[in-house]
Amino acid sequence: MGKIRAVIVDPNVPGRLALREVEAPTPAPNQALIKVAAISLNRGEVRRSTTAEAGWQPGWDLAGTVETPAADGSGPPQGARVVGFRRSGAWGELVSVSTDALAELPASVSFAQAATLPVAGLTAYHALLKGGSLLGRPVLITGASGGVGHFAIQLARLSGAHVVAHVRRSDQEALVKEAGAHSVVVGEDLSPASEYGPYHLIVESVGGNILGTALGLLAQDGVLVLFGTSGGSEVTFNAARFYGTGGASLYGLILFDELKRESAAVGLKRLADLVAAGQLRPYIEVEAPWTQVADLAQKLLDRRYAGKAVLHISD
Repeated sequence: MGKIRAVIVDPNVPGRLALREVEAPTPAPNQALIKVAAISLNRGEVRRSTTAEAGWQPGWDLAGTVETPAADGSGPPQGARVVGFRRSGAWGELVSVSTDALAELPASVSFAQAATLPVAGLTAYHALLKGGSLLGRPVLITGASGGVGHFAIQLARLSGAHVVAHVRRSDQEALVKEAGAHSVVVGEDLSPASEYGPYHLIVESVGGNILGTALGLLAQDGVLVLFGTSGGSEVTFNAARFYGTGGASLYGLILFDELKRESAAVGLKRLADLVAAGQLRPYIEVEAPWTQVADLAQKLLDRRYAGKAVLHISD
């Protein structure tokens, strides 16, 4: 099919990310070929790009239009507007995506909105599923100003939970309140969150002292879902308090593993429908052409913006 442009790792350029010509993808029978319109950045893929070998193609999140439907007849038809997920290589002009990782978009959902959903939205969705029924129950979300946290606040609120958000800085408080948090705890110490607990569900991504404290805030039979350790992976906690609570559990969530049990298409469809209904609002702080990928990737690592950055694929 010739060449397309894609983002690849190039150790010889600032930021190690660059647009280069690569071979166009050849879809498998169960894959559709997508003309990509927008992508979004996630910390995990950006971190990997800082050490990945030359030529590696990053990218998990994409939104665009079906150029060629899957040969096996599955998935959306030609011309359908879709959101999709890949384990890598989503940041290209044309991308082949398995149809079980694609969902059609309602007409009112923009490509930019859709591009934020795959990793951040699906991680929040699967984390909240671990809590079962949340109606009337207290839920604590740490790292709440990030992409996952912002979605988790909204989804927990929609589920009828009493939502407590933890952020590190006071200037992030308004953002999480607007997303639907009933109460906000600010600072490096999570202990004040005990005022609103104990918690049926804690969605945690900071690690370190925050995780150590959070483990002691669970209610009986409560669950803490851990999907990151941005503040440190070494943790000290009160083990007696944790097991003495009775039935409390710690669940390690890796999105790739969750998608083995429920295809990405299922969650993406639910999330896109919520966006269309005005019940879920992606928080996009930065929109730019994909030529700026290296600069915005570095700013993401440096925590220079909250929410999501969306890049538009230009011809």
